[in-house]
Order: sequence, then structure tokens, then C-alpha cells
Amino acid sequence: MLRTASTLLAAVLLLIAPTANATDGVTPRQILIGQSIALQNGKNEYGMAVLSGVQAYLQSANRQGGVNGRTIVLQTIDDDNKAAQAEANARRLVAQDKVFVLFGSIEGGPSSAVMKVAIESQVPLFGPMAGSPGLRRPYQPLVFPVRAEHLEEFRALLGYARETGSTRVAFVRADTDTGLQHLENVKRVCRELGMELVLDLPFPPEVSDAQIEQMAGRIAAAHAHVVINHGSAGMYEKLIRKADAMKVRASFSAVNSGSAQLVHHLGDLARGMVFSQVVPSPWERKSAITREYQETFAREKPGQEFSYGSLEGYLTAKALVMALRLAGPQPTRESFVRGLHTAGTLDLADGLRAVYKPGDHAGLTLVDLAIVTRDLKFQH
Repeated sequence: MLRTASTLLAAVLLLIAPTANATDGVTPRQILIGQSIALQNGKNEYGMAVLSGVQAYLQSANRQGGVNGRTIVLQTIDDDNKAAQAEANARRLVAQDKVFVLFGSIEGGPSSAVMKVAIESQVPLFGPMAGSPGLRRPYQPLVFPVRAEHLEEFRALLGYARETGSTRVAFVRADTDTGLQHLENVKRVCRELGMELVLDLPFPPEVSDAQIEQMAGRIAAAHAHVVINHGSAGMYEKLIRKADAMKVRASFSAVNSGSAQLVHHLGDLARGMVFSQVVPSPWERKSAITREYQETFAREKPGQEFSYGSLEGYLTAKALVMALRLAGPQPTRESFVRGLHTAGTLDLADGLRAVYKPGDHAGLTLVDLAIVTRDLKFQH
């Protein structure tokens, strides 16, 4: 086992060494990090919240001297939640801006596109905030997710549904290759739990109101007990509203992406919904990491509300800074990878340990469930 791990690590370092300029993104005074993220010109509330959390942690870290005396500079480009734009952004960040590593994309399609550039360019991608299976399988030696993947969210949501008497499942997903991978995982979990997937509902990038109405009708016709989704909080909101107007009796559950924003928009329709979450409650102070986040975020982003998105961004940025420190006083992409593999885990606090071993970049495994209360709060 040790020989296998050593061989894998050596192979990764050989991949990086011939193609990467050790000075890219690193000067005596700064480390340049490249980020393509779905902000959609400020309209993507989840993306904006994630970015605020990232900025809050990095601002705080820079106030304390950065990493080995270097300021961490984040170069952020909006990919408009489009895979093609995310790929173009990543190529510009690597080829023109000469960033040290790529970081912090959200949503499956754009994150997969950034990963493609990372692999081709032999530039590490750290902390993609998406649950896509392809970020972990097959093993990608230069990709380091932090959050748990959607497979574990599906397992938690469907496990709860099964315990509460639901057996007939409808799955709403993007009509993409990533969506198909999620579909296979939902089928797998349904088999494990003895549930039946009665309806697969793929939707295109630009979905019309007529298509959404048709989807709601198909949920009713299939007599689905529970509906779960793969991302796209905006589209899911429209589907839930249409289903309510048509008196569809299925319950709607959702993955973490944009959960706070979805509840805010749905209002009373969100009561009783169950969401999977990949971070602790950002409003409670039960854990050290949440207390740390609240104090830092309130100081660095005064007036902004706590949210799952900003806490996820904060945690991911914290993991990035820890990884940069492991790269040593004269960081290279080679030492960045070696540092993570040598450490094996990043202990973010409260037992939240992100795993990065040769052959297994699991990141965190935390998945929790939260139900929306009558006063539209999340109760874990």
C-alpha cells in the first residue's frame, strides 16, 4: 500500500514538474489564485454568497500576514454559470494571468470545465464547490474538492424519505453528462434503500414555463412521493411553484446549492422542505468553526447576512490557505501537491477533516439534513 501511494505521488509530481513554471503566480510579496465562479452579473445569489465567504476569510488571513509573508490575491472571473465560459476563463487565468492554482468554482458543469483545463495545463484545482462525481471518479491527482459530493446528499435525502414512508422517487436533473452521472447515483441509492425511481426529469439549460408545467404534470402522473434535485435552485423554485398551483401532492427535497436563497424566494411554500447541507448551520454557535466564521464574517462583511453559501466559501478558503502553507516558504505547484499528500488531511476544526491521500481526494464527508420550520428557519 505504501509503495502504491509513493508511486502515485511520484507520478503526479512528474506530471507537474516539466510543464509548470515554478514562479507562476508567486512573487516575494503575493500568491495569485485564479477563480471562475457563477455570479451571473450579481444575479446568482448563491454564487455571490460563496464569494463573500471566500473574501472574508482571505481578507482576515491577509491581515495576519498572509502565507509566509505573501498576500493572497484572488483573481475572480464570472462564468455566468456556463461551462464554455468557465473553460475560457480557466484558460485565461492559467495562460495570461499566470495564476498559481485554480480555485473555488461552483456548479457541476462549470467546475467540470475548469477541471478539464486544470488537467490539460497541469495546474492544481483546489476547492471546486460542486458535488459532481467526475471531480473524484476517476481519481484526478490535481483536483482537490473540499465539500462532500452529491452522492452523499442523495443518500441522506432519500434515507430520510424512506424512513418517513416515501418509496416512489422523482429526480430533477440537468440534461448533461454530469446529470447522467447523478442519475446513476440516484438509481444506486434507490436500489440500496429498496425505493423505486419512478421518474427521471432532465431539463435543458434554457427551460420554458411550458416545459416546467409539463414536468409538474409528469410528477403527478407518476404518483411520486418525493422529488429531489441536482442543483439549479432557480429552475427548481419555478417547478415547486407550478406543482403547488397544480395541487401535485409530492414532497420536494433539495441539495444544498442555493438552499437559503430558495427558501427566501419560496416563502411559505418552503415550509417542511428538507435540504441536505454540506456545512453546519451558519446561524447557530454550537461549533468552534461556526463561531469563528460568524465573528470573521461580521467583521469583514458588515451588514451581510450569514448563509450556507458564505460559510461554504469561508471553509473552502480556509482549506486553501492551509494547503498553501503546506507548500512551504518557496511554494511551487509540485510542493503544493506534495504538501497535501504528505499531510493526508486538513483539520479545519471540530473534527472536520478533509482527506487528500494519493489515490483518494475525498475532501470532507459531512452531510447534514435541515428542515424548514414554520417561521422559515433551518432546523438541523
